[in-house]
Amino acid sequence: MKNEIKIFSPATVANVACGFDVLGFCLDSIGDEMVIRKTDKKGIHITKIEGFDLPFEAALNVAGVSALAMYEAAKPDCGFEIEIYKNIKPGSGIGSSAASAVGSVFGMNELLGRPYSKTELTQFAIKGEALASKCDHADNLAPAIFGGFTLVKSVSPIDILEIPSPKDLYATIIHPQIEVKTSEARGILPKEVPLQDAITQWANFGSLIHGLHTSDYNVIQKSLHDVIVEPYRSQLIPHYKEVKEAVLEQGALGAGISGSGPSIFALSKGLENAKNVKEAMNNVYSKTKIAFEIHITKINTEGIKVL
Repeated sequence: MKNEIKIFSPATVANVACGFDVLGFCLDSIGDEMVIRKTDKKGIHITKIEGFDLPFEAALNVAGVSALAMYEAAKPDCGFEIEIYKNIKPGSGIGSSAASAVGSVFGMNELLGRPYSKTELTQFAIKGEALASKCDHADNLAPAIFGGFTLVKSVSPIDILEIPSPKDLYATIIHPQIEVKTSEARGILPKEVPLQDAITQWANFGSLIHGLHTSDYNVIQKSLHDVIVEPYRSQLIPHYKEVKEAVLEQGALGAGISGSGPSIFALSKGLENAKNVKEAMNNVYSKTKIAFEIHITKINTEGIKVL
């Protein structure tokens, strides 16, 4: 059995418009890399972090907290060292903390001979994610572990449903180089919503799941609307309205806030449409003084993987 493993832990999009806190999908070309190795020294030790200034103390690091949760359950006759090569900017809205939380437990599980299921790994990873977002949610964790689209049926107990991904579905993501903290984005949400808005949201969500199952792009297009969360969180993202209007004009099926922002995602049928959407996003933000990155990616149906 190996004593060291290198992994790719992917970025993810959570909420997916009408799927607040329950629906997410996995990205193919954006993610962190991590090296996990067994050691004779007991415990969890983060030995290297590149990319961003994050805590080395395991109890203060998202990857460390999830690793500690699994370590306490597994009680292995060894310790683990973790190296983190952070490519996903913290606070970017594309699952930076989830990639860390998932990466450490996935790597440890591989080195221990896979004693835990994907659902159990999600349970460990949620402990790390809670450190970053101040609540238990798995809509970034689940797609990173399972791949594709995932529906979080429940977090207590963890219950994840895998949703099919239409083969020609592409995501275009723009990441403005500002930070929106998940805790702040949660804090501005209303505690109660009008019944009619709730009914509209349920209908959109149900039809979106149906559209994904049947690869019905027309249904997907009609379903990607958020009437509850987006009106509040969009206020935290500069030029959100202009970006959304521009990508819809260029043929996107729909667009929304990725996670808690500031990243904005758009879904398109086919690569050419996704490229047109990228150009539309670029046209809006290139006129501002805000630095940004844009990515085009297919839906990653594999999830986290060994390199």
